[in-house]
Amino acid sequence: MSTASDPELSWHNVTEWGVEGRAWEDHKRLRYFDRMPASAEKGMSLIIDRLGVASAWEMSRCSAGMMVRFRSVTTKVHIRYRLLNAELALPHMPATGVSGVDLYARNELGAWRYVNCIKPTTQDVDTEIISGLIPGDREYALYLPLYNGVEHMEIGISSDVEFAELPPRANPIVFYGTSVTQGGVASRPGACHSSLLGRRLDRPVVNLGFSGTGRMNQVVVDHLVQADASVFVIECSANMNPTLIRERCIPLVKQLRGAHPHTPILLVEDCRRPNAWISPDNRDFVAENHIALRECFNALQAESVTGISYILGDELFGIDGEGTTDNVHANDLGFKRMADVMEPILREALHLND
Repeated sequence: MSTASDPELSWHNVTEWGVEGRAWEDHKRLRYFDRMPASAEKGMSLIIDRLGVASAWEMSRCSAGMMVRFRSVTTKVHIRYRLLNAELALPHMPATGVSGVDLYARNELGAWRYVNCIKPTTQDVDTEIISGLIPGDREYALYLPLYNGVEHMEIGISSDVEFAELPPRANPIVFYGTSVTQGGVASRPGACHSSLLGRRLDRPVVNLGFSGTGRMNQVVVDHLVQADASVFVIECSANMNPTLIRERCIPLVKQLRGAHPHTPILLVEDCRRPNAWISPDNRDFVAENHIALRECFNALQAESVTGISYILGDELFGIDGEGTTDNVHANDLGFKRMADVMEPILREALHLND
């Protein structure tokens, strides 16, 4: 196995050509890998999760949804980066998803296929992702950590081959939501539904999932309207209650529609909790949220607000109870099922079936 100091490797700083998943490129950022610009810090710092522990701003410093693309005939790929936080894993989410990176490549048919991930054990990561690859000119995609931030990142490839920088693509699908949106609790960054959908639709993605704090907050909405999105996917209900949904959903949609008259907007119900059959509290919480969001959707339609689609939450995790880790967050199977439900609606919104 080669090391970072091995002369057989050449190193490439990903910030030199750009990382997808960063909206508002013309806004000042405190760190390159922050998902939100500095102008959002004050307002988002006041949005605290239910446990009173983390703020939306802290969550925004995670690199969820960020992805860097490159092209090479390299037979090996290495990575070195420093994580923002020393906590590498969560009780219900492994270090591979919280702090790891995930490598994909296009095969000979142009389809994205999984290659390998790394298993970080320290805050400073310097390791081989894979070696011994079959030689060939390929496009690669490297997904960044979901629940940790990145201070700097370099990709190492064989020093005797060319390396082509592939710049970020425009007009991303923009997701705004909760911990599930952020990727909780996928085993790998490429396994969450936004990443899956980005590959399936071959579109860039901006992931604005803020664990415990995705509540259709005005500071986020004010920035959303400045994003040059191809679709807005709003999936905030799980962090809200019926009162907040009725108060904030319609103004959010109208503000987006005012700034983007023709951009599709998808409203997504929170996922039905698999233990609802035996837990009345969980059953009723989600059911009441569904009623409130549907009322908002119907009211918007009655006012002839166009270009809005609605995604039911009952089968997002599936119907067998196996799509979740803790009744709230998706496991990898749950994320695949979410993508399966959402893909045809996004294809229609993007006119990909025309």
